[in-house]
Amino acid sequence: MAAAVCKLFNGVKLDIGPSTEDGFYYDFDMEHRLAPEDFPKIEAEIKSIIKAGLPFERLEVSRAEAAMVFAGQTYKLERLADIPEGETVSLYTCGAFVDLCRGPHVAKTSDIGAVKLMAVAGSYYRGDEKNPMLQRLYGMADVSQEALDAALNRIEEAKKRDHRKLGKELELFSLSEDVGPGLAHWHPKGARIRVAIEDYWRREHFRAGYEMIFTPHVGRAKLWETSGHLNFYREGMFPCMNVAEGEGSHASVEQYYVRPMNCPFHIQIYKTRRYSYRDLPLRWAELGTVYRYEKEGARLGLLRVRGFTQDDAHIFCTPEQIEGEIRSTVNFALHILRRFGFTDVTAYLSTRPEKAVGLPERWEQATRSLESALKAEGLPYQVDVGGGAFYGPKIDLKIKDALGRPWQLSTIQFDFNLPERFALSYIGEDGKEHQPYMVHRALLGSLERFFGILIEHYAGAFPVWLAPEQVRLLPITAGQLDYVKGIEAKLRAADIRVTVDADNEKLGAKIRKAQLEKVPYMLVVGGRDVEAGVVSVRSREAGDQGAMTVAAFMELLHVALKA
Repeated sequence: MAAAVCKLFNGVKLDIGPSTEDGFYYDFDMEHRLAPEDFPKIEAEIKSIIKAGLPFERLEVSRAEAAMVFAGQTYKLERLADIPEGETVSLYTCGAFVDLCRGPHVAKTSDIGAVKLMAVAGSYYRGDEKNPMLQRLYGMADVSQEALDAALNRIEEAKKRDHRKLGKELELFSLSEDVGPGLAHWHPKGARIRVAIEDYWRREHFRAGYEMIFTPHVGRAKLWETSGHLNFYREGMFPCMNVAEGEGSHASVEQYYVRPMNCPFHIQIYKTRRYSYRDLPLRWAELGTVYRYEKEGARLGLLRVRGFTQDDAHIFCTPEQIEGEIRSTVNFALHILRRFGFTDVTAYLSTRPEKAVGLPERWEQATRSLESALKAEGLPYQVDVGGGAFYGPKIDLKIKDALGRPWQLSTIQFDFNLPERFALSYIGEDGKEHQPYMVHRALLGSLERFFGILIEHYAGAFPVWLAPEQVRLLPITAGQLDYVKGIEAKLRAADIRVTVDADNEKLGAKIRKAQLEKVPYMLVVGGRDVEAGVVSVRSREAGDQGAMTVAAFMELLHVALKA
């Protein structure tokens, strides 16, 4: 693609052109403003390069030789300077085109079956808004036109499922620039789903031996200094608030920060009393809202916002308890994810990096506990050697949605840092003070991001237990309203989310509306239904289910709610 652009347009300066999960892109600095109208001629030139069967050839050169090749290519020279001393500098050639590239590539251009250009967008050089704006051209390639068409169909399906589009159509949530970017509003229907998620989440946590806690949304600067967030995470935090404390000679100005994380607050609860080894483990959970200063380029609908609610929990335990706690946490995470329809789960185990806090033997025990838990659950996993945080190893669980796209959700993270910073301790069996093990744990990640994933996974057609409106009553005429209102009352008393469509429209229009709004069940009621004391049931998935009593429908619904 870059070779084609360089041939067709003058004065092209090249930056980088990596592959991505869905294809590839290349960043250009050029006078001509690329537009979709340019795509056909660029694609035609790409096809001629493919047809020529040009080999991709790797050359290993000195820095000086590479600098000569890219004379005048400012961005390439800067990228060349990024390569550490002693590391191999490699170029790839394709006909007359030469690029600074690590590789590898296919053997020759004719190995590429099909290519399509997808979009063009602006992108700051190195992602820094202080740098020049480049033009980023996106494309896709595959081994055949059939394979590419299948991939393009998946992309089209993903567009239909886009949570931002469906969120607006189904009136689930909105993001208001008047309030502030990246701050979500949950509308009544979205809030219904959130309540269903939270109710299930809390119930399962109580069953699993967790206790709920609630903590403040702001804290003094001293707290964040002790935790290390002001040193290591200041750029991700909102600016401080200066608050006047006291009066007269005792007056002072204190700095407060809205919380980017919940852990220091949970630690403050731990520090309110002394614990014995007999009191441990402690499992404390909170649906805690946090605020992070996500920049414009990073925000994306509900998937990356500035204010979000983490399904957070912290476990404080003894070294002897840690392996059992990790095993039960992994098992618990899988149980929760499966309830939401995610059965394809892969784990990633991140181990000790070069720079780390905590004794090596504690790292070994922690890593061993994580790995044995994965093996015990028969969960496939990959090891990311040295990929752990400086304060502890971790497990990340990735799910695949209905389109086969991976999403990272659950995290189980050891922390040797905060217990030391906050001087946490418990009294051991020997009567002496010991430092507890601390585990950070989130299963859904955040409610906002998880909701966005759920919308796309189900294309807005949520399972009955999550649907914001589970049943819609459709009287054919106003003459059935009293009968319908009685049924509505019965369903509400059974905690069923139900509405009545009393609009003066034809039945077909009412059914189409309910289908578009993805209501799982429609109960049609006409004059004969009233006389027979029944309802005519229609399913979103299966269509007409025939007439049945309200009691029989309730039994059907009860089964569906468990699915």
